Amino acid sequence: MGGGRIKSVEAYPLKFEPIYKQRIWGGRKLQEVFGKELPPGQMIGESWELADLPNDKSVIVNGELARRTLRAAIEQYPKEITGSASFSPPFPLLIKLLDCQDVLSVQVHPDPGTCERMGKGEPKTECWYIISAAPGAVIYKGLKKGVTREQFARAIKDGTVADMLAKVTVRAGECHFLPAGTAHAIGPGLLIAEIQTPSDTTYRVFDWNRVDDAGQARELHVQEALESIHFDISGDRLPVTTVGRLVDCEYLQSIKATRLAIASCCSRPAG
Repeated sequence: MGGGRIKSVEAYPLKFEPIYKQRIWGGRKLQEVFGKELPPGQMIGESWELADLPNDKSVIVNGELARRTLRAAIEQYPKEITGSASFSPPFPLLIKLLDCQDVLSVQVHPDPGTCERMGKGEPKTECWYIISAAPGAVIYKGLKKGVTREQFARAIKDGTVADMLAKVTVRAGECHFLPAGTAHAIGPGLLIAEIQTPSDTTYRVFDWNRVDDAGQARELHVQEALESIHFDISGDRLPVTTVGRLVDCEYLQSIKATRLAIASCCSRPAG
């Protein structure tokens, strides 16, 4: 996407067009808080601020590289943008803003071993930075200690999955780490910055018996979820931080040899 090739380019802070995702649990908070021009009449749950996925690629909106995708810009100018002439796409982070006005489904993302074992999917590890939280807002972060695969499978059939999850009250300024294999959900009343590996593989295991406007329940992925959940890691072992290096993980550390400068919120300014 975008105009002709530029002979050379100086590295500069890149801004990107947000990619909006309508969600059953979304709202209009991203417009209220960040001044985003949301599509009229839609409940927007996610704004993808930086993405380099096969079907969703961020488009640059400023400077000499305007109208190019992040992928195209890096392929043309890997050294100028990343500091490494041998940088290999995709860009290793996916950054989102989440407006959670209703509870999200209980879900899990697979790790590399699970993807290889099942022969499908892309691994996904993420963290949530809590931007704002309504009084009493909660997340569901991992399983309660001692929950087994058999117990969890029965809870799916009985509709009692919530009883198996570690329920955590959250507040603004916290950063919660959710490695691949963690069963999780987000409660209502939260505005979150989600930083993750570049994957959109999600296995939904329980959706609170909810239906959409057409009266249809959303698809579940029970077998995939049971294969993906790490039943040996309970919620009390998952860290939460507020200062210093918020996440210390091989996937989310500073990217080696990368100088890509991303402007605040990565998106086009309001107006």
